[in-house]
Amino acid sequence: MKKIAILFCAGLIAYSCAKVPLTGRNQLALVSNEEIQPMVNEQYDQVLKEEKVVTNTADGQKVLNVGKRMAEAVESYLTAQGYTDLANSFDWEFNLLQSDQVNAWCMPGGKVAFYTGIMPLTQGETGIAVVMGHEIAHAVASHSAERMSNGMIANLGVSVLSTAIGQNPTMTQQIFLQSVGMGSELGMLSFSRKHELEADELGLTFMAIAGYDPREAPLFWERMLANENGQAPPEFLSTHPASQTRIDKLNKHMSEAMKYYEGD
Repeated sequence: MKKIAILFCAGLIAYSCAKVPLTGRNQLALVSNEEIQPMVNEQYDQVLKEEKVVTNTADGQKVLNVGKRMAEAVESYLTAQGYTDLANSFDWEFNLLQSDQVNAWCMPGGKVAFYTGIMPLTQGETGIAVVMGHEIAHAVASHSAERMSNGMIANLGVSVLSTAIGQNPTMTQQIFLQSVGMGSELGMLSFSRKHELEADELGLTFMAIAGYDPREAPLFWERMLANENGQAPPEFLSTHPASQTRIDKLNKHMSEAMKYYEGD
């Protein structure tokens, strides 16, 4: 019986594999963005009710303007690459929230939030585009659905995946929050770092297509590195790659991004 269960799990996982658009990486897809979208909308609306939205400020308008420009570029690029359904699946929202957090995130469907704490490090719209491209890339690559798929296997087991939401809503909600970057577990850290670096690569392309100089990306992360003041945790205990790792990887992909920026 145990062997049969193992074979069943392996078969289900193999059947549920998908590929990340644009990069071609295989990913687990036991749940889809469409399935978790109701939770996304509920959680995003809750955040907007609980936090102070300051989108009507000068910085807030910058976030909104960059977001719209990036969204249009990403949708056009996805359509040109044959991902029309994905391009049409987004219902974009961009909001700046009052908080000292040096953070931003994007939920599936294009629900974006920036915190005022990150704005001084962006130093203008190009810096905002660095962060925006990265966060949008998480949505394009369906990272949240992939994280949730892995989280459900780790926490619930394959046998109850089909009824998890109805029978264990609390745990499912916790897994969902982790999957959209609003929580963390040490067991998922390596997985998260892989997503972060993939989002960096895609984000670099997205900002370049939108007409923002991708050479600003490593400069932004240099500022983030300086802002850490040596207080960042060791990389193996962080949900994000070390800033220097990101800088090195971004520079590695820079020549390709510059082709888009320069129109080659």
